[in-house]
Amino acid sequence: AAPAWDAAGYLLYCPCMGRFGNQAEHFLGALAFARALNRTLAVPPWIEYRHHRPPYTNLHVPYAEHFRLEPLLQYHRVISLEDFMEKLAPVHWPPGKRVAYCFEAAAQRSADKSSCPMKDGNPFGPFWDQFQVNFDKSELFKGISFSSAYKDHWIQRFSPSEHPVLALPGAPAQFPVLEEHRPLHKYIVWADEMVKKGEAYIHSLLVRPYVGIHLRIGSDWKNACNMLKDGTAGPHFMASPQCVGYDRSAAVPLTMDMCLPDLKEIKRALKLWVKKTEAKSVYIATDSEPYTTEIQQFFQGKIKVVSLQPEVPQIDLYVLGQSDHFIGNCVSSFTAFVKRERDVHGKPSSFFGMDHPPRLRDEF
Repeated sequence: AAPAWDAAGYLLYCPCMGRFGNQAEHFLGALAFARALNRTLAVPPWIEYRHHRPPYTNLHVPYAEHFRLEPLLQYHRVISLEDFMEKLAPVHWPPGKRVAYCFEAAAQRSADKSSCPMKDGNPFGPFWDQFQVNFDKSELFKGISFSSAYKDHWIQRFSPSEHPVLALPGAPAQFPVLEEHRPLHKYIVWADEMVKKGEAYIHSLLVRPYVGIHLRIGSDWKNACNMLKDGTAGPHFMASPQCVGYDRSAAVPLTMDMCLPDLKEIKRALKLWVKKTEAKSVYIATDSEPYTTEIQQFFQGKIKVVSLQPEVPQIDLYVLGQSDHFIGNCVSSFTAFVKRERDVHGKPSSFFGMDHPPRLRDEF
């Protein structure tokens, strides 16, 4: 049976910015925005960029493939976008009635300067094409933002009776995630299948206690961190508020060790936490070189060093989340996912270049 139509309206968006870590931060903000407007959130699939291996294009992975939908309902009403399109859209949001909503500034990019660029380029086009969605008209807005301060403006401007489906070109959220939305991560719960897979790897490959580390050291990242070196980036750089603090005026300096730890810093941090936790093994998740051999030699073969480099990055996230201590990269949203999950469950974490991160407001 089709789910009942929600007269309070729906919120749809494309998770069209960045890879998984960024999409997850946007998801938390979108969840909060849907609740503020009291609309059901149509939870989009994750966009995976599979350009180096089959299918050599974007893959759309339903939310439920990695996480359970039900826990989200403890916070607010949700439906998967797949279910919305299959079971509700044919009757309630049919072709001909599909309105796009965007900022006036975004519409300036279109040929007629008054259409929302819902499907311009990648990943926007392929995202809506998977559901065979084209937009019939556009509603533009300005002078409001997705902040909760504008909640009443949104509700008055776009009442659900006149505007049942609010479809946006991107997430109605900020990056990095707002400090007050970090605790919503407790509603992001791994799917049973992911738990099974993750636990199987932990039991077969690792010996507890184990320290999990995230090395973000690829060439694209080196270029990004060079902006710190030459002063074009300040302490608030990508996901760094998670370690320097959200208050700009009180932010601690962001160092190169925090952004791009060298082997010396990686060894220093590992030595400290392996000793403190009396670890028997180390798990390395990385975007490039895992340094497995160097780290094994550093511990004179007494510590088991494992790097899976799985096809599905969520396996790395799961194993890091379950570690006895986690050392992450303060600037990375991939690390931020693990850090939020661990904060929610009261598990200890640190960063390269920062052994004792400040407690964030949401942890009190």
